[in-house]
Amino acid sequence: MNLQYYKEHILPISQKLFRFAFRIVGDQAEAQDIAQEVLIKVWNKRDDWDYIDNMEAWCIKMTRNLSIDKLRSKHRRTQNVDEIFHLKDGGASPLESLQSNDTIAHIRKLMLQLPQIQAQVMHLRDIEELSYKEIMEQLELTMPQVKTNLFRARIKIKNLLNKEGNGLRQHSKTAR
Repeated sequence: MNLQYYKEHILPISQKLFRFAFRIVGDQAEAQDIAQEVLIKVWNKRDDWDYIDNMEAWCIKMTRNLSIDKLRSKHRRTQNVDEIFHLKDGGASPLESLQSNDTIAHIRKLMLQLPQIQAQVMHLRDIEELSYKEIMEQLELTMPQVKTNLFRARIKIKNLLNKEGNGLRQHSKTAR
């Protein structure tokens, strides 16, 4: 029964754990190691599964803690995010897909300028598409903290995009 539960409930979230670890550590190989280590720890704690209310939240929390520990132990900053997320193709043309991928990649780079908690909340909500309640549980925040951090993150990204847009318009006016 434990193996079946593991296959049905734990393994399907392994990519989510990887993406979340990657969001924190910024290194693909390290994120893979972290996700693998979490999967091993979860398996080794299989006798405690009955006492865990939300397995996914528990795994995300473990991933977050392990990722932060890795960062602290190496004393390094998060690096640029590589293109690891795949845009869901809804019949877009190749040009539209390319533009969307470029926009998403650019927003991910801008997210690196956010405070860590804001970036984590935004990642879980806008990329992983978790509910506010799930984010609250996984990051051990209150609902107002989740909403405030998401609001501030989105405003900061919007302001950065607007600032870049104004800079491009000013440049094009002076180039004429």
